[in-house]
Amino acid sequence: MGEFVELEAQDGVRMPWNVLPGSKQESSNCVVPVSAIYTPIKPFPNMPVLPYSPLRCRTCRSVLNPFCTVDFSAKIWVCPFCFQRNQFPPHYASISDDNLPAELFSQYTTIEFEDPQMISSSAASPMIFMFVVDTCMIEEEMAFLKSALSQAIELLHENSLVGLITFGTLVHVHELGFGEITKTYVFKGSKDVSKEQLLEQMGFFLKKPKPSTGVIAGAKDGLSADSISRFLLPASQCEFTLNSVLEELQKDPWPVPPGQRASRCTSTALSVAACLLGACVPGSGARILAFIGGPSTEGLGAIVSKNLSEPIRSHKDLDKDSAPHYHKAVKFYEGLGKQLVHQGHVLDLFACALDQVGVAELKVAVEKTGGLVVLAESFGHSVFKNSLRCIFQSGGHDLGLSSK
Repeated sequence: MGEFVELEAQDGVRMPWNVLPGSKQESSNCVVPVSAIYTPIKPFPNMPVLPYSPLRCRTCRSVLNPFCTVDFSAKIWVCPFCFQRNQFPPHYASISDDNLPAELFSQYTTIEFEDPQMISSSAASPMIFMFVVDTCMIEEEMAFLKSALSQAIELLHENSLVGLITFGTLVHVHELGFGEITKTYVFKGSKDVSKEQLLEQMGFFLKKPKPSTGVIAGAKDGLSADSISRFLLPASQCEFTLNSVLEELQKDPWPVPPGQRASRCTSTALSVAACLLGACVPGSGARILAFIGGPSTEGLGAIVSKNLSEPIRSHKDLDKDSAPHYHKAVKFYEGLGKQLVHQGHVLDLFACALDQVGVAELKVAVEKTGGLVVLAESFGHSVFKNSLRCIFQSGGHDLGLSSK
C-alpha cells in the first residue's frame, strides 16, 4: 500500500482501485467504477524542472514520457495514446539506452518544462484583472465586499494591470488613469453595447484616428498605449486611486419602487468588460472577476423581471423547462463565452447572496473560459474571503495567480 501512497505524492493521482479489472465480468462486478482524481496544482517540493520545451506527438500533441516506446537505432518514439510514430529532432541525436533524456526517466512521471523564450515573453506580459462589482446591495454587504477587495488589491503583483467596472441600474467604467478626480463613463444597463460603440463613446480615437480597415485589437492594431492605460493601469500606479474609488463606492442610488426588485444589469456590465478587454488586450489571458449580490433583472441576461410578484425560477422550473427568461439568458452567455474564448480571456464568478443570482445561466460562460465559481451566503462569509485570498496568494494550497 505504501507504493501507491508514494505514487500519489509523486503524481497527484488517486484511484479507487489499485488493480484494474482484467475482464469485462470483473469490471461489471465493481461497485465503485474505475476512475481517477487528479490534482493539477498539487505542490511538489522536489519537482524536476527541465530548461527546454517538451517534445510533442505530431498527431495528438501529447508529451514524450516514460511510457513511450523508443526505438534508439531509428531515433523514433511511439506515442502511448495514439500510437503515432514520431521522429526525434536533431538535438536528440545522442539518445541511447545509456543516455536517456530526463523525460524518459522512470521516476520522472511528473515534471515541468521551462522554455527560456516563453519565460521572457510571459514576464513581458503581466496578469490583467478586471474587477466587475455589483452595487445593488445593502450597505453592510457593500462594506464587506469593499474590505475584501482592498485586501485583494494589496496582494496583486505591482506589474499586474487592473481595471474597475461597477454596475447597478447603470454600468460605470472607471478611468483609473485620471487620478485628479473620479472619472467614469456611464452606459445604460438595458441597452447592449458593441465594441465599436464602446471605443467611440470612451474617446479611444481622440488622439489617434480610427483605422479605416482591419480589426482593432490592442496597442499593435489601432489603439494607442496612452488610451489603454486610462482604464488598465499597473497596480503599483493605481493602488491609491483604486482604493479611493472603493472607499467612496456607495449602494446604487436609483430608488427601488415598492413591490419591485433592484435594477441590476449584470449581463450588460460583463459585456462591457469583455468588449473593453477585447479591444485593449486581446490574447492576454486577462481575467474578469465578477462580484454579484443578487439576480439580474435588466439586459439580455436577466433571469427574472423587476416585479416581485414573479418568483425566481426554481430547480423544478428548470427541469420542466418553464423558466421564461432562462433560454434567452443562456443564449446571451453562450455568446459571451465564445467571445471571451476568442479573445483569450477568463470569467470568474463570486456570487454571494441568500437569493439566487443566476449561476445556472452564467455557468456556460464560466465553463467555456475555464473560470471559477465561488458561492457564499454573504460577502462577509469566510468562504468568500478565504477563496478570494487564495486566488492571489502563492502558498502551498493557493492558486497564486498574481502574488507579490
